[in-house]
Amino acid sequence: MTDPATPSAQPPSSVVRLDVPGGKEVTHRDVAANGARFHIAEVGDGPLVLLLHGFPQFWWTWRHQLGALADAGFRAVAMDLRGVGGSDRTPRGYDPANLALDITGVVRSLGEPDAALVGHDLGGYLAWTAAVMRPKLVRRLAVSSMPHPRRWRSAMLSDVKQTTAGSYIWGFQRPWLPERQLAADDAALVGRLVRDWSGPQQPDDETVETYRRAMSIPSTPHCSIEPYRWMVRSMARPDGIQFNRRMKRPVRVPTLHLHGSLDPVMRTRSAAGSGEYVEAPYRWRLFDGLGHFPHEEDPAAFSKELVSWLQDPEPDR
Repeated sequence: MTDPATPSAQPPSSVVRLDVPGGKEVTHRDVAANGARFHIAEVGDGPLVLLLHGFPQFWWTWRHQLGALADAGFRAVAMDLRGVGGSDRTPRGYDPANLALDITGVVRSLGEPDAALVGHDLGGYLAWTAAVMRPKLVRRLAVSSMPHPRRWRSAMLSDVKQTTAGSYIWGFQRPWLPERQLAADDAALVGRLVRDWSGPQQPDDETVETYRRAMSIPSTPHCSIEPYRWMVRSMARPDGIQFNRRMKRPVRVPTLHLHGSLDPVMRTRSAAGSGEYVEAPYRWRLFDGLGHFPHEEDPAAFSKELVSWLQDPEPDR
């Protein structure tokens, strides 16, 4: 098995440097931030909107939103998180505080004073974190399919139904076996997860195959799992307790919280209520009939909601 601590193992560019729908010309390049190199895909000009993917995906999950945001007058950038896609696979640095510094570091490397962060799943967890840790660099915050980190921790520990729904995260705590399972049969498990976690509007075969290829890049399974290992294993450790306390600081930028009503891995009840950590206009939007990937299951509806909110100068609470 490929050594997960080998940062030099880089993917063929054809695996991750893909086009986006609608004929939009996407610019792929690498930027340096927080001691690592990150791959970004960029479309459009205007105020920066930085898009953050979740598990088990990479930047391409935002392919529909990139064009929609560019058409609306934004500079839309989707980045690959540390250890995923075309970004560096480092031997350590997968705790949320450091991953959030990756994100804000990319904002600075792009030469922007701030950004609207849009995060899904793990990307949403990190977007919440970045908004608390580096508030001056976050203009607005939009999160999909992920509660505030303190809500996530509480739900995973005290809600039996959420604990069951998130059983895959508990399974990630085993050594090495989860990596082998993710990589087996050309990452067949990734295809099953993406389909099982979606609502009635299922991804097509090409989409599933794209995510399987990206997960098959050496070291990606290990790096993809490491953030979840920290999130669980640190709960009783000083660093985890300190992080949880740090996240008591309220988010003070306008926040849009998006969720699919049929999400099988992050219950609506777990996500709802995150507004108690926001001391700014907070908008909750539930997409009826969608699962864990609303931005892919109904990209038109998701993009419309997101763009409308970003363009609203005074979003209501």
